[in-house]
Amino acid sequence: MEKHTEYKYMSGFGNHFSSEALPDALPKNQNSPQKCSYGLYAEQLSGTAFTVERKNNQRSWLYRIRPSVSHKPFTKIDEKTGLVSQFSDTNNVSYIPNQIRWNPFKSTEKADSSQNINFIDGLHTLAGAGDPSVRNGLAIHIYNANHDMVDTAFYNSDGDFLIVPQHGRLDVTTEFGRIMVSPCEIVVIPRGIKFAVNFPDGPSRGYVLEVFVGHFELPELGAIGANGLANPRDFLTPTAFYEEKTDCDYTIVNKYVGQLFSAKQNHSPFDVVAWHGNYVPYKYDLNNFNVIGSISYDHLDPSIFTVLTCKSAFPGTAIADFVVFPPRWAVQEHTFRPPYFHRNCMSEFMGIIKGKYDAKAEGFLPGGASLHSHMTPHGPDTPTFEKASNEELKPVRKNNAIYPIIF
Repeated sequence: MEKHTEYKYMSGFGNHFSSEALPDALPKNQNSPQKCSYGLYAEQLSGTAFTVERKNNQRSWLYRIRPSVSHKPFTKIDEKTGLVSQFSDTNNVSYIPNQIRWNPFKSTEKADSSQNINFIDGLHTLAGAGDPSVRNGLAIHIYNANHDMVDTAFYNSDGDFLIVPQHGRLDVTTEFGRIMVSPCEIVVIPRGIKFAVNFPDGPSRGYVLEVFVGHFELPELGAIGANGLANPRDFLTPTAFYEEKTDCDYTIVNKYVGQLFSAKQNHSPFDVVAWHGNYVPYKYDLNNFNVIGSISYDHLDPSIFTVLTCKSAFPGTAIADFVVFPPRWAVQEHTFRPPYFHRNCMSEFMGIIKGKYDAKAEGFLPGGASLHSHMTPHGPDTPTFEKASNEELKPVRKNNAIYPIIF
C-alpha cells in the first residue's frame, strides 16, 4: 500500500460522502462484507443514536488497516491540565457576573525553546456551562502551542470541537483525511474522531468551542430565503488519507468527562484507506460568509451573523451559536452604528482574529477575549459612544474579523 498525502476536499454540508485512497477499497452495495478489499477492517462510527430520525442521523463507515480496538488499556493522566468541563465544580470554577476581558494570550514564541507544548498540552479552559457527564452544555478553551503531536493522536468523548486559529496555520490529520486550516478559517472535529495537530508556521494560538450535546448545523434562513449567510457548498471535507505505520509506539489521548486518559498502541490510528458517510470533520473559510445587514436604519441583532448553531431541546434557543463579524459595509442612516447597549438572557464570549471591535476602539486586541455573562449589562465604551453619536454618517467599510459565541 502506498501513502496518500495530498490535501483534497469534497464540497458540501451534511452530505453523504464517499472517498477511497486506493481503487476499489470501498465495498460495493454493502457496508460490512465477509472480507474487505486489501484485508481491511470495516468499522462503523456513529455520531447519533441508531434510531434518530433519518434527516438527523449521522454515521460513517471506515475501512482501515487495523481496527481501533487494538490498543492497550487507558490510564488516567495525572499531570495537571488546563481543562475544565464540569462547571458545577465550585473548587475549580469561579462565577463572576462582571464584564470580563482578557488581553492577548501570551504566545509560545516567547517561551523557553526547550518547552515543547503540543495542542493537547496547550489547551486551557476559559468559560463554559453544564456538564459532559449528562451531555448538556459547552466549554470555551484557548490553545497556545509550538510543538507537533508526534506519534500522538487525540479524540474527545465529551463533545464536538470547533477550532478557530488566530495566529499560525494548523495542519490537522484526521481519520478521514488531512485538513490545512489558516487564520480566518475554522475546522470542526466531531465527537470521537481521532486527530493530530501540527504547526507548519511555528507557534500558533486560537480558540476552541466545545459542545457537549448534539452537533453543529447551519441556521435556518427564514425570511432571508434560500441563499445567504454560510453557503453549504463552501464547507470542505477531506478525502481519504492513510499511513501504514506499524511497530511503533503511538499514544492515543482521550478526553472523557473532562479528564484526560492515554493508551498505547503499536500502529498509527490514521490508517483509514477508504470511508463513506455523513459523520465527518470539515473546515470553512469565514471570508466566504455572505453578510446580511441593514441598508436603511438601526443595528440588527447579531443572530444575522450566525455561521453554525448547535440546537437545544427548546425551539429557537441554542446550546451555542457561532457568529462572525466579517469585513462588511455599514450604511445605516440616522442610526447609532456600533453594537447597542444590551442585557441578554444568553452569555456572549468574543474573540478577535484581526482588526478592531466597533464597541471597544482600544484595549480589545487580536488574540484576546471578552465574556459578558447572561443578564450582565454591556455596550460600547465612552469614547466610542461619543464618536458614534456625533460623527457624520457615511458608508464605512469595516475590515475586522471578530467572532462571538452566544450561549
